[in-house]
Amino acid sequence: MPTLYEWLGGAPALEKLFTRFYEKVPDDPLLAPVFAHMDPGHAQHVAAWVGEVFGGPKTYSTTRGGHTHMISRHLGRGITEEQRRRWVTLLQDTADEVGLPSDPEFRASFVGYLEWGSRLAVIFSAPGMENPAPEDMPTWDWAKPPWQG
Repeated sequence: MPTLYEWLGGAPALEKLFTRFYEKVPDDPLLAPVFAHMDPGHAQHVAAWVGEVFGGPKTYSTTRGGHTHMISRHLGRGITEEQRRRWVTLLQDTADEVGLPSDPEFRASFVGYLEWGSRLAVIFSAPGMENPAPEDMPTWDWAKPPWQG
């Protein structure tokens, strides 16, 4: 069984996805304020993060500091639920645009991760939230329909 990373096309597909996605963000009235001071390498960093979470190389952990670093990038940002939803929707639209696999099994796994991860980003971005103790990188695998439990 291929990993989600392999199924979606690896680093080239993720870099294409996030490059295109973050090209759209400055023109989005809900998301532009969140990413107003975005690092020029942001798309590549997020591609490495998602790649590692989906079973690819441990690039984000070895070059960016892993889960603890990712959490630190969200602290104090005050991301709203409306911004979170827009991020998820725009990313799904961009996945369609760049040709990520559209089979239901992959999309269930992909969207499941986007929902889970973006909800954590909202929690960690709340005022007064502090960086928690270091944790391992999350990993995400294929979603299973309830009847396959």
